[in-house]
Amino acid sequence: MSTSTGLEPARPPRQGRRSWVRWLRRSLLAAVLLFLIVVGWSVSAALLAPGTDSVAARLAEWGRDHGLGGVITWLETQQYNHNQPAVGGLPAGGIPIAPGALPATPAPGGSGRGLPAPAPIVSLAGTALLPGEGQWHTVVTDHGQPAVRVASLRPDSQHTSFVTGVMWIDPTFVRGQLQPGFTDPGGSWRASTSITPALQRTVAAAFNAGFRLNGASHGGYYSEGRTAVPLVDGAASLVMRPDGTATVGSWNREVRMSPQVASVRQNLVMLVDNGQVNPTCATGGTAEWGSTIGQAAYIHRSAFGVTADGAEVYVGGPALSVCTLGNILKAAGVVRGMELDINPAWVSGTYFHDSPAGPPKGFRLFPAEQVPPEHYLHASSRDWYGWYLRP
Repeated sequence: MSTSTGLEPARPPRQGRRSWVRWLRRSLLAAVLLFLIVVGWSVSAALLAPGTDSVAARLAEWGRDHGLGGVITWLETQQYNHNQPAVGGLPAGGIPIAPGALPATPAPGGSGRGLPAPAPIVSLAGTALLPGEGQWHTVVTDHGQPAVRVASLRPDSQHTSFVTGVMWIDPTFVRGQLQPGFTDPGGSWRASTSITPALQRTVAAAFNAGFRLNGASHGGYYSEGRTAVPLVDGAASLVMRPDGTATVGSWNREVRMSPQVASVRQNLVMLVDNGQVNPTCATGGTAEWGSTIGQAAYIHRSAFGVTADGAEVYVGGPALSVCTLGNILKAAGVVRGMELDINPAWVSGTYFHDSPAGPPKGFRLFPAEQVPPEHYLHASSRDWYGWYLRP
């Protein structure tokens, strides 16, 4: 017997409820498929972009550009925690001989040009130098005179099985150029994103620039008379002059805007100043040294600095903390220097030999370098520095 009072609202027919549920499910499925298509297209575009960046690097950059920076940093931290560099031991095979080393044979009438040869680098491993450690080898010449030299050494007293590379550049023979990336900073520039065929005839060396310009670098980018990202007071700044020589300093303190500034690339704070390593290298935290991994982590890092006599020095290698990176700069004679980038996907120093039959032959600066020398012969997603023999 029915107990309905006749006042209850009428229920929709069962067939109507089923139709509504099917419509809802189809709508949700369509929305999910549309989302996956859009994300898939975006990721595919990143993976198919020009250049030689690894798949892992492309996916990480895509994630940071799409609001997943925290996730990417967490994943990188987990990877580091499970793959910390070994302590102790010796480099496999000893200190490597610089590939592509050349004899320095000055041409007649060319003596007296160039900076004095750099002093050998002292041991940072707490033990006697290994054979060849800290010794300079000429790898690029100009009319027989040393234009680029490299040295290899162990980075500290713990990570003694790893080798760091140091590149010494003489601005007498080589001029520098800030080269843009097609993503970072992006936009249209006169300077190319790769070593073009015209530049290949004179290229001597190339290396990575700093952190991303999306806030990670805590600094800005200025070149060709315009500002892509606003410059920050106090930020460590690699300044290129119109004549192709470089200097490093704290912005609006040691260096500032003038007609003698062709480009400025900022990254974090000064690592070496007045010949001394920044005392906050182990304690400065994300405000000074960036949020990725942390300043105490021993990973691939790079840096650039200048010596008292104007030589330009690049350092790159594995198993480096901010402090050990600074110690290497100081040991190489740098009086003002800054950290550039970190992680194996981006730390890359390359020097080149001319090849009349084709593109120049590139050489890795240190054995654990993962970025191929050919990287700079293709369009780069990130900005970098090229160094070219003077006319």
